[in-house]
Amino acid sequence: MVFLIAISPYLFYVYESFPNDYVWKTSFFESKLEVYTWYTFAWILTGKIMPLYLLLIWFFTCKHWWHWIILVPIFLYIFQTWGVINQGNNADEVELYYMLPVMLVLVPMVYLIRAKIFSKVRGLDDMKDFEEDLKRKRTLWQEFKELFQ
Repeated sequence: MVFLIAISPYLFYVYESFPNDYVWKTSFFESKLEVYTWYTFAWILTGKIMPLYLLLIWFFTCKHWWHWIILVPIFLYIFQTWGVINQGNNADEVELYYMLPVMLVLVPMVYLIRAKIFSKVRGLDDMKDFEEDLKRKRTLWQEFKELFQ
């Protein structure tokens, strides 16, 4: 695991080995980009993939109960990486539909993690008190006021 973290700066600078041209010719293949040069494309892509790489390491090695909250930035970087790769495919038109299933799962999870954190801060260690606090009906204004108590 230490090795995976230690090589991350070297992996980030792998973009410098790409040509600063729209066409990348080797003896094995020839590939052409229309939006960016290969150098710029690799730089943008490593800027998205490296935080994702480190967040995934953190998520899979974290022992704390709150590690599920790390999924929010992980999915954000996955979505941004997908947008960089599909630059010319008009992905912006339907991007909300791709994020909807993910957010339907993540938003309730994040709310439960938030509720658990606030229950620990307020001293509601008993699970019955915690469940009653979750069931209590509040207006949006009451929720906002409770954040600053």
